[in-house]
Amino acid sequence: MRIPRLLSLLLVLGLCLPGRAQIDTTGRYAPLDSLLTQFYGALEREEVSVKNDEFDALIASCRDSLTRQHVALAIFDHYRFSRVMGEEAVAVHVFDEWISPGKVKPRSEFEMFEAERFALENRSTLLGMTAPTLTLRTPCGGRRTVPAEGRITVLFFYSPHCAKCRLETHVLPSVLAEVQFPMDFCAIDVDTDRRDFRAFRKAIRTPNRNVRVVHLWDPKNESTLLLDYGVFSTPKVFVVWKDGEILGRRLEMENLQEIIHYINMLYGQEKEE
Repeated sequence: MRIPRLLSLLLVLGLCLPGRAQIDTTGRYAPLDSLLTQFYGALEREEVSVKNDEFDALIASCRDSLTRQHVALAIFDHYRFSRVMGEEAVAVHVFDEWISPGKVKPRSEFEMFEAERFALENRSTLLGMTAPTLTLRTPCGGRRTVPAEGRITVLFFYSPHCAKCRLETHVLPSVLAEVQFPMDFCAIDVDTDRRDFRAFRKAIRTPNRNVRVVHLWDPKNESTLLLDYGVFSTPKVFVVWKDGEILGRRLEMENLQEIIHYINMLYGQEKEE
């Protein structure tokens, strides 16, 4: 069942607001933003498809271009910076449906650049999508394609020069020790220095026999990992199910640990059955 909309209130308020196509520094959109906040809350537990439909209807109902611009960009920014897993899909939808076709214009070239980059980084790795396959180099120079079909896989993109990457490798052994199911942990170096690659591999180990650690890199930039997974910064962590579905994306270590606990429960139930 679709929730009651706040469209009438939003539109009445929005159409009465004058202004120019720039960031609201005067507070004239503050009442409208307050109602948008209520709208986000009302939609919080709805599926992404429902949110997309509701926001499309809301944006389309704004009769003047300035209000439409403000509403669309506010929704885009809200979900672009959301900490809730999966809500990036709403921001990508707003970009593809409204910003990219020019129905809503960003306030500056820089804002357009940031919006394009966000969509590029996120569009192909949203939750529920099939993970893009990558063919990368092994330490010995061979080739390997990941994620492997039929294997639960963690893709850990890192740079040896990334301070947060080094910190997360200290946490990884305790996280991987909890895995109770067959899993590939693919540590993927996005840099090109062989010496750094060799040194960093020593930091990613686990005695857990359920976990197969796979070290990979792309020293000649032969793959499309930057575009496919949006790895413009590191670390980036993705969890892929056995059938290739993306279960987790851009995870912190605590999020990865939560997903591992959940899969442990499922795996235990399957063994009992």
